[in-house]
Amino acid sequence: MTAETGAAMPGPRIALIHALEESVAPARAAFRAHWPEARIFDLLDTSLAVDLAEAGRLDEAMMGRFRTLADYAAGTVGASGRTAGILFTCSAFAPAIDAVKRQLPIPVLRPNESAFEAAMAVGDRIGIVVSFGPSALSLRTELLAMAAAAGRRIEVTVAVADGALAALKSGDGEGHDERVAGTVEQLRGCDVVILGQFSMARAQPRLQPLLSVPVLTTPAAAVEALRRLTQPAGVVP
Repeated sequence: MTAETGAAMPGPRIALIHALEESVAPARAAFRAHWPEARIFDLLDTSLAVDLAEAGRLDEAMMGRFRTLADYAAGTVGASGRTAGILFTCSAFAPAIDAVKRQLPIPVLRPNESAFEAAMAVGDRIGIVVSFGPSALSLRTELLAMAAAAGRRIEVTVAVADGALAALKSGDGEGHDERVAGTVEQLRGCDVVILGQFSMARAQPRLQPLLSVPVLTTPAAAVEALRRLTQPAGVVP
């Protein structure tokens, strides 16, 4: 499904591709806060997360589905022109997103890479909280690879907020946030903590007071990065 919003003086056309419907609202909220001029539209395929959880791995068929979604998003044209960038919002599909990056000439962002860069600027002991189990290994691998490419040695702690996503899906936002906050003891000793899924950004105000280190959310970092990548040189937003 697609939906589009705009501002009086529209910026570039940006596609958001989601595998969880719970990621749509925080992504849109981040654009309202950090880049309201962008013309954003959404593509949502909730079967991706279900199929990955059942299969336990990314297979070639699923990789192909990501290429199809990205090709469609990149090929759309509206009043503000052709799509200028793509932001994927589900954290469990990094290899498929990287394949899309190599395929398309426009900026394509994984949901977590910008927050990972921000976290590595803070310290070497990085905590990640997830509520979708299959994201845990994927995010740890992604962050360690980014650190190695930058010549950094880091320690990564991944905490799974069991039951948080199910609570959110049932409409229990408070229960979701409480379960995220329940991971706090696993995060002691970290220099910085990342809420590793777009859908978890809402829990930041609940977790942050329990820790003495920064708690980063992925939507805000991703929107700021995409804005920089697509902003014409010399133009002040």
